[in-house]
Parts: sequence; C-alpha cells; structure tokens
Amino acid sequence: MILDDRDLRILTLLQQDARLSNAELAERVGMSASALWRRVRAFEEAGIITRYGAIISPAKLGLGFQAIVHVHLTRHDPEKIVEFIEAVERNDRIQDCYATTGQADYHLRVLTRDLESYNRFLEEFLFRLPAVASAQTNVVLRSIKHNQPVRPE
Repeated sequence: MILDDRDLRILTLLQQDARLSNAELAERVGMSASALWRRVRAFEEAGIITRYGAIISPAKLGLGFQAIVHVHLTRHDPEKIVEFIEAVERNDRIQDCYATTGQADYHLRVLTRDLESYNRFLEEFLFRLPAVASAQTNVVLRSIKHNQPVRPE
C-alpha cells in the first residue's frame, strides 16, 4: 500500500489519540467521513493498523520499578528457545521482548512494583527457565522518549 501525506496524517492522529471520532478525524485531515472510514478500514485490512488501545501510566498503577534485562541463553536449542519465548509471552511483568544481535540474546523491558518485586521476578521466573544462563539488569532511572507515533522514512 502506497501512503500519501494525508494517509500519514491520519495514522499520526490515530496514534496520538485513537479515541478521535470518525467525523473529527475526517475534519482534521480534510476528508469526508465516509472516505476517511474507508481509508482507515483499508489500513486495518492491510495490517498497517494492528490494534487500538490506551496508554497507561505504570506509576499510577503502582509499578514504579522498570528495568531493561539483557538475557543470555545457555544454548540455542530450538525447543528451549520456543519454551523461553512462550514463557516470556505469558508473563505480565514483561512489557517488551527483543531478540537481538550482540552479546545478549534477548532484551526484556520489565515493570514491577519495586526492587523486591523485581528480585522475585528474577528468582521465581527468569532464572527458573532452563534456557537462561544469565541476565544483566539496567535499572531505568527515567523515561526520556517512548510511545512515539510510527512514521515511515
């Protein structure tokens, strides 16, 4: 799907506030409501828009501790990797997981209430996974930039 400037404006506005009504969004981009609805539907069908949601403040929910965890695996046995990934997907404390190149095999962004809760996460979950050899933690002191609208280059 080729995107023009108006398409990019629609996508940016939706990423900033997915609760905009169809009529308000249409007015902001200078389209009729029906044309806008068809365009947004095309984005959904093409997989450009994958879901809608709310951005929640972790601190307001009592989740004041955030860490980036660099995970090293013991071995790269496909069966153990699948087991690791499935466990990560099920764990609500893990917000993001990336398989990367470099020293660590995976990078996790973890939210917990405090350091004690984070330590329980390590001891009761992460270090019990057979594929995990070790993990290095970087504590997030403050968040500088996150949840930015995605724009193509």
